[in-house]
Amino acid sequence: MRALFIAMTLGLALTGARMAAAQDADTSAVSFTPPAAPKRVLEALNPALAEHPYQLAPGVRPYQNRLAFSPGYGWFGSDPLFVIRAAYHPSDWLGYEASLAHNPSPSVHAVLHTLSAIVRRPVSGRLQPYLTAGYGMIVVFPGRAVDATAVTKNSLSIGGGLECFIRNDLALRADLRHAIVFGQQRDHEGVVTYPYSQGTIGLSFYRTVQP
Repeated sequence: MRALFIAMTLGLALTGARMAAAQDADTSAVSFTPPAAPKRVLEALNPALAEHPYQLAPGVRPYQNRLAFSPGYGWFGSDPLFVIRAAYHPSDWLGYEASLAHNPSPSVHAVLHTLSAIVRRPVSGRLQPYLTAGYGMIVVFPGRAVDATAVTKNSLSIGGGLECFIRNDLALRADLRHAIVFGQQRDHEGVVTYPYSQGTIGLSFYRTVQP
């Protein structure tokens, strides 16, 4: 935006100078030619990335002190799932991730909040597998046809995934987990567990932060 503003200002100044010179040429024999505006060259914010956009840095993939933002789409049980994840990796082998997901369905819909730990052993190359386990809460909202209040349930999940790096700061991500939701059932005492499969596919955007 700043470069565009400067270019517009130079263009207007040059146009005004040319109009003034044309007017002076009509009233006197002396002509005036404004100096040529300096050329402006646009430079990439990351020249190395602009030159080789899909090339990875050699060696083992670094994760320490990196933030990751991962939007995704998949399923939870038999219903669709939309998820947003944010992670921080204090070391190369360990990461902490918070996720917020929405599970819509015709009768009820649910919002999932999960805190997970990600464990991995980084390797060289584009493919990076990982394991994950977490605890969360599911808030189930009944549909309009049901006269009931929202219900909150605890959940545990365990699974793993695979990242395929397109470049150093961008990867495709596939994630598969087994989730157990703790709830209650009518005419049944105690806690009842409900197993669900959860799978998502999306992108991971990475950014390195200073320790």
